[in-house]
Amino acid sequence: MAKIESQITRSVEKEEALFSFLSNFNNFEHLLPPDKIKEWKSDGESCSFTIDGIGSAGLRIIEKEPFKLIKISSEPGTPINFFLWIQLKNVGENDTRIKISIEPDINFMLMSIVKGPLQEFVDMLATQISTLKLD
Repeated sequence: MAKIESQITRSVEKEEALFSFLSNFNNFEHLLPPDKIKEWKSDGESCSFTIDGIGSAGLRIIEKEPFKLIKISSEPGTPINFFLWIQLKNVGENDTRIKISIEPDINFMLMSIVKGPLQEFVDMLATQISTLKLD
């Protein structure tokens, strides 16, 4: 499996606030493009939705390391099985760095097709998280 990593982005929010927000899938809908995501459902620890042109998908939080890491896996029935990591690192006052990694479980041929869209997705997600204003 090949790992795809986002650009590292910067947030002025504290890592504790970001971790709390991102650890609850009820908040995730606001990070995804509303024109591509439909039928969003969440119970906090898992979510399901439909992606235009792709089909149904489901995610589940499988590991949390307070204020540093959230590990997410795809649910059975999702078109591509994968693991996704959200990493947070406080490097100073009002300076938390964010990196998203995704590791799809697909063959080499399919990877060449989906690598670009997955790279765009992790970069978009890292950017969206960096712009959050949590109060």
